Amino acid sequence: PPSPPPGARGAAAAQAAEEGKAGRGARRQKTEKTYEAPRRRVEATQQFRGARGSLKKRRNRGDRETKEKEEEPAVALPEGAVGVSALAELLGKSGTEVVKVLMLKMGILASVTQTVEASTARAVVEAFGREVAGEDEAGGDDPLAASVVVEDEEAEMVPRAPVVTIMGHVDHGKTSLLDAIRETRVAAGEAGGITQGIGAYSVKDASGREITFIDTPGHAAFSDMRARGANVTDIVVLVVAADDGVKAQTVDSIACAKRAGVSVVVAVNKMDVDGADPTKVENELMGYDLVPEEYGGETLVARVSAKTRENLDDLLEKIWLQADLLDLRANPAAEHASGVVVEASVEKGLGVVATTLVQRGTLEIGDTFAAGSAYGKVRALMDDAGSALTEAGPSTAARVVGWQSGADRAPPAGDA
Repeated sequence: PPSPPPGARGAAAAQAAEEGKAGRGARRQKTEKTYEAPRRRVEATQQFRGARGSLKKRRNRGDRETKEKEEEPAVALPEGAVGVSALAELLGKSGTEVVKVLMLKMGILASVTQTVEASTARAVVEAFGREVAGEDEAGGDDPLAASVVVEDEEAEMVPRAPVVTIMGHVDHGKTSLLDAIRETRVAAGEAGGITQGIGAYSVKDASGREITFIDTPGHAAFSDMRARGANVTDIVVLVVAADDGVKAQTVDSIACAKRAGVSVVVAVNKMDVDGADPTKVENELMGYDLVPEEYGGETLVARVSAKTRENLDDLLEKIWLQADLLDLRANPAAEHASGVVVEASVEKGLGVVATTLVQRGTLEIGDTFAAGSAYGKVRALMDDAGSALTEAGPSTAARVVGWQSGADRAPPAGDA
């Protein structure tokens, strides 16, 4: 064929050159795309592995924190108010940390040297993620706790003596009234004539019927003792001076009785004193839902005088009337005796002696017992006068000797 002209050959060569450039550019783009996808996959894989590693670290850290929390023992708080410094020591924290929790979480301004109430101390312990020792013991598998709540067969139940707690304001004549009933002089031997602890006494009236009295302090410093006395009683005798009326600890005693859900019998004392106004006292008591029978209420009121022994028989009769309404019964033949520690002390030659109110069964010499972390074997039983007893049945307040836990481990009042 004829050869193309020179100009045509140049145009064809230029076109071929352009097509070659376009082909090389397409191949280059294809090659770049080929390597771009694997690079993205590698980067995504690295990111995923890094995220998985972080998640694993967080999980391990959470497991360690949970394990450390589980290994932390429950905090055993002492009874009553707790010092801030002592609370910090129990928690293993600094005093500054505890003060900060009190201020920021509870709005309480307290220094390291001050004390806080038991309820506040529990809240601080919980704020640190700890548990308070002993709060769940009653619902556990403790055989002692189980024995306390065992219900007896009706056929085994027999009438028992009422347990009566004397409560009221300081110096309104509570112990003097009990002295007059017992014909003793306990108040004369106490500091300033003010009751310093809880005393438990058994008294027989003229007809031979027995009543167990628990005498509690009336001073403001003994609020916890009044609460314990109300919690172990059937009836509260609220003593109010006829010449003084309702006072601060009178109101506190009424509150303790209401919280414990027990009946109240009012003894308007000091009727022999000039200025005695029992009507005023009864009107004041109505403001606290204690309405006397003569005003259409249900509260039994006796106007008495511990000094002249006026109307003491009327007071005892009202106590027995209230007890009859309650129909108090217990099983003295229960397999295991149970009761409550009213108070404990250390006596020379005897060691730890705990005044214990037996509530069920019969406690005998030689019996093994436990109360909280304290334990022992009964070596001796004594009544309030120090006379030896061979056994103690329901509603009997006996002083138990034989605690083996040492003077530093005396059972706390209120322990079962």
